[in-house]
Amino acid sequence: MKNCSVVTEFILLGIPHTEGLETMLFVVFLPFYACTLVGNVSILVTVISSTRLHTPMYFFLGNLSVFDMGFSSVTCPKMLLYLMGLSRLISYQDCVSQLFFFHFLGSIECFLYTVMAYDRFTAICHPLRYPVIMNARICVALAAGTWLLGCLHSSILTSLTFTLPYCGPNEVDYFFCDIPAVLPLASADTSLAKRVSFTNVGLVSLVCFLLILVSYTRIAISILSIHSTEGRQRAFSTCSAHLIAILCAYGPIITVYLQPTPNPMLGTVVQILMNLVGPMLNPLIYTLRNREVKESLKKILHGKVSLSEV
Repeated sequence: MKNCSVVTEFILLGIPHTEGLETMLFVVFLPFYACTLVGNVSILVTVISSTRLHTPMYFFLGNLSVFDMGFSSVTCPKMLLYLMGLSRLISYQDCVSQLFFFHFLGSIECFLYTVMAYDRFTAICHPLRYPVIMNARICVALAAGTWLLGCLHSSILTSLTFTLPYCGPNEVDYFFCDIPAVLPLASADTSLAKRVSFTNVGLVSLVCFLLILVSYTRIAISILSIHSTEGRQRAFSTCSAHLIAILCAYGPIITVYLQPTPNPMLGTVVQILMNLVGPMLNPLIYTLRNREVKESLKKILHGKVSLSEV
């Protein structure tokens, strides 16, 4: 270690096995990123502008839009820049920041889906007590809790990764700084960092998923007990968008981080879908499956939002 020459910057080698396809990938990926920003900004503006959307469900949906924009922006701008032919270099500090915010925003999304499942459980299973249970103070506390838990989760992963010395090679065989791509470059034993990272990501994902599963099991039982067909359809429609979004989020997590023997190519494809397609799909899922959001969005697009709603 006395002869250690500390790495001050890394080189992102990019998406594996795509040499010569940079221009085509840039043309494909740029519209996805642009749609992510436009779609999530539209959802956020709609939720803020329309007073009838000032409810816990849409408060959390607005939070999800903010996180989706941030999550996609952690990796996509740098990837698009090097696909344009610009520098692939990333400083050590920027690499640390990229890894931290990627897992910070990604874990917040898991926690937020759990909170949203609890919100739907309360609304459907305890409708009379819903305004009391999910009051404004509780909603703010739950949202703040997702931020704090996400920060703690990401801080553990980031500190485990970057307290190791990096003295030798600095070529990251990936398109952004993530734990599986950065750890092999460390000039020390990485077994502890790998085990704790796997356990941490797995534990957060498993706990959140089980809580969501319990919530939706109770919701399904309540929906089946509703006598009117219209009531069942309305309750199912409210929850189906959330379930679709959850499946889109947890599929990539399991594929990328929780495989016993990871497939690098499959992991790369799924990671790109998670970074680009997932955040873009959420606005479409919640807009197309939700009449109130569609109506409010139409009013804004046609300039018909009254002063009382602004």
